[in-house]
Amino acid sequence: MKKVITLLFLVTFGITQAQKAFTGKGDVKVNVGANLQDGGSGIQGSVDFGLGENFSFGLVANYLLGVDNFSGFYRGNTAVYNDSKADFKDRFDAKARINANLSSVIGVEQLDVYPGLSLGLHNFGGHVGGRYFFTDGFGVFTELGFPIAKYGNNDDPFYHLNNQATFSLGASFNL
Repeated sequence: MKKVITLLFLVTFGITQAQKAFTGKGDVKVNVGANLQDGGSGIQGSVDFGLGENFSFGLVANYLLGVDNFSGFYRGNTAVYNDSKADFKDRFDAKARINANLSSVIGVEQLDVYPGLSLGLHNFGGHVGGRYFFTDGFGVFTELGFPIAKYGNNDDPFYHLNNQATFSLGASFNL
């Protein structure tokens, strides 16, 4: 029962003390969190700069820490991979992005829902995310990213690492 009361208190406090999630021009948001996907997991960091009431641009970078090694034949290739490990270029991705920040459109100031497009080292893609701020400087975020057009060819067993849907969640900070 103590746990239920504590949880209700924290949720009530978080909702009543929540702050505006996106203020528009001059707003700077930083996200740091976990990146989860098929074949690996890692960290994600991003920064978004407000340009207008409902528009921002930013940068995002992912680095996969845990990547499954590959053994065997890949896509009918005659070369045999024996416990092959992903290189830095397979683990790292950086993207420039633009967002449509919809907190004022949906009418909930504490929640910033932001769909957008990104152009990166491995693909052109899209994302849909959300940030909720508990205080003026701290909140949480979650984001789903997906490729639209992939660069390169599919001859590398680690090609899929940066060319698939990703899920991220973590902390968000207002600078």
